[in-house]
Amino acid sequence: MKIDSKQPLKVKNRKGRWSASTVFLHLIVILGSLIMIFPFLWSISSSLKDISQIFIVPPEFIPKPFVWSNYPASLRAMPFGKAYWNSFYITAVIVVVQLVTASMAAYAFAKIKFKGSNFLFIFFLATMMIPKQVTMIPTYMIMDKIGWLDTHLSLIVPGALFNAFAVFLLRQFIMGIPNELEEAAVMDGANPIKIYWSVILPLIKPALAAVGIFIFMGAWNNFLEPLIYLSTPELFTVPLLLDYFKGYYVMDWPLMMAGSTISIIPVLIIYIIAQRHIIEGVALTGIKG
Repeated sequence: MKIDSKQPLKVKNRKGRWSASTVFLHLIVILGSLIMIFPFLWSISSSLKDISQIFIVPPEFIPKPFVWSNYPASLRAMPFGKAYWNSFYITAVIVVVQLVTASMAAYAFAKIKFKGSNFLFIFFLATMMIPKQVTMIPTYMIMDKIGWLDTHLSLIVPGALFNAFAVFLLRQFIMGIPNELEEAAVMDGANPIKIYWSVILPLIKPALAAVGIFIFMGAWNNFLEPLIYLSTPELFTVPLLLDYFKGYYVMDWPLMMAGSTISIIPVLIIYIIAQRHIIEGVALTGIKG
């Protein structure tokens, strides 16, 4: 039997035949995943060590022994309970308001045709290219003038009312919804608000889940704005409190790693719960547009 050198090498597995290039790509993806997850695993490992194990050369990945007391010690060292509540309710408000405003804007750009809509949408997306550092000082001056410095309103209001990236993703998803559904609703006497609420929103749940997790992660991990606007420790969010914690325990790396590990638990829970909708939403937002 002759082997055609022009044909790609095939590799058998239980699901069929894979080409050598497919196997190579899978290996690259696995290697990249391991590289990205290693710092997270090392953080967890360091959080279960005592201070003497942190600087052992060569480094040891598995703690000997496991120091579980680092976690309650880190919670007692700083008021994490209050910081968790601050981060949770600020993030929840931002996510809900952004999903409502972004979905309404996306529906308008995708389905309601008006003069200059395409130009306005391009101009709207252009704001994504403006670095946050450019608007930092003007926003600070506005917060100072209206008396919102050192309050959570300075974090909630600017963060909740505008997100061009969310509008873009939701618009792409809404454009894939058949126009016949909207036309049928119009024939039944529905106005644009009724169509948005009864037709559009139920159909874009996967996209809302995907956008929601992106907004949640951005709001939960936000460090710069709380650092600028907040000065009272009782108002601190989790990222800002971790920085404050670092200032007091700059040499106690196990406690710092324990606090950092605890801070990512809400994001992991949200992602695990909404993972299926997130993947589906991200995949479908690029179908049309």
